Amino acid sequence: MNQEMVRVQRPAASRTFTVLLSPTRRAARLARLLTVARLGAWGLPSESAAHIVAELAANASVHGRVRGRDFRLHLAVRGEALLRIEVADTRGDSVPPGPGAVKAPEDDAESGRGLLIVEALADHWGVAPGPVPLKTVWAELDLAR
Repeated sequence: MNQEMVRVQRPAASRTFTVLLSPTRRAARLARLLTVARLGAWGLPSESAAHIVAELAANASVHGRVRGRDFRLHLAVRGEALLRIEVADTRGDSVPPGPGAVKAPEDDAESGRGLLIVEALADHWGVAPGPVPLKTVWAELDLAR
């Protein structure tokens, strides 16, 4: 009898990570740290993704905060070259401006630059409504560049 060794490899699409976090500044920081750790475990670059997650998680903690409801961080690698980052919160009634519509704040403003950072770092990004009461802000990074 001839036996062959078969190597079973998980498809790249199975590289996903999802976590629910409380809408606090500490959890926004944790979202960034978890992203760096997960991407490191997958052998992927994390610098731009960490900045994007930090901004989106901070927005979910400040603008998407609803007492008693968490926000969700979801990371997914599609193929070998596309990272999709999603941050969903339960303030579907508070939708941020989409790509191309984000306005720069006044020079002396202490906030308001988060989505500008996302727009600068992401290859694509957007806002997806629903299902009620959710909204998801997502960003995609081409890791092959």
